[in-house]
Amino acid sequence: MRLPILAIPMGDPSGIGPEIIVKALNDEQINMICKPIVIGEPDFLEKAKKLSNISKKINPINDVSDNRYKSNMINVIPQNNITLSQLVPGSIQATSGKAAYNYIKTAVEISIHNKCDAIVTPPIHKEALKYAGIPDIGHTEILANLTDTSDPLTVFEVSNLRIFFLSRHVSLRNSCQLVTQERITKYIKRCIKSISELELENNKFAVAGLNPHCSDGGLFGNEEEEEIIPAIKKVQQEGYNVIGPIGADSIFHLAMKNNWSGVLSLYHDQGHIAAKTYDFDKTISLTLGLPFLRTSVDHGTAFDIAWQGKAQAVSMIEAIKKAAHYSLTYKKNHSKTQNFY
Repeated sequence: MRLPILAIPMGDPSGIGPEIIVKALNDEQINMICKPIVIGEPDFLEKAKKLSNISKKINPINDVSDNRYKSNMINVIPQNNITLSQLVPGSIQATSGKAAYNYIKTAVEISIHNKCDAIVTPPIHKEALKYAGIPDIGHTEILANLTDTSDPLTVFEVSNLRIFFLSRHVSLRNSCQLVTQERITKYIKRCIKSISELELENNKFAVAGLNPHCSDGGLFGNEEEEEIIPAIKKVQQEGYNVIGPIGADSIFHLAMKNNWSGVLSLYHDQGHIAAKTYDFDKTISLTLGLPFLRTSVDHGTAFDIAWQGKAQAVSMIEAIKKAAHYSLTYKKNHSKTQNFY
């Protein structure tokens, strides 16, 4: 089987993106499992490389199919969006936000034209995007708009635990309002469809409760009785292998123990806390429902240590490995199931 081609936009230049990219691509195992290509600035990567005491050469190429690609080098398609003289390390800059957006846009264009198999993203900064006049709040929203995708799925994966999210970047109050029978029913079906695209062996799926102890029969909260349980029963009657609701204080432990295919977390922090507490560095994010697979680190731009040679690349390495592992399978199956609804 051919090695998957992965596009890696450079992230926010003011943050740790360039550093964790060069550190990850210095890992010899990476070039054995994929062909990574950075979308960004060669001089920034060169600076990050020197900070990190990495000897591997930076290799500018014109495009994905350029025969100058070298597996023993860090290959980059130059973008000329920002210069080193404009860089203020560890700061929120409109210039960096705009550059980060343009790297993602180029990666998407390459992916849409079937020149790469997945996108792997280092962190960007939401405020820098805002200063640059970008209306999208983060990676998922940018990717959705650039690909005309409605409501992509976010999945966290760490070890054998996969966590899907009923809602993402909304307030806790608003996330509770999104816990409806209609939305849960739809999301369970979408999650299981996505699991089939990854060809995971175990197809049992579980849904977390919202209230403590799933509200103990309505003693404190009615969402389980009125919204969550009816949604689960409905999809069970349609043949889906779903259980729940299970209290959020135990469901993630049980999912790891039983190796379930996935868990539906009912709001952002419910699932994030579980995954990151288990292993912060090796938790990675997948975005499903797009025309291509996207994986990402689960941390931010770390402005406090940016451009100091201190950043760890563990999460970036894991994100690349997951993209290499899943991308060709996802690409093959997504085109077959995209008209699922």
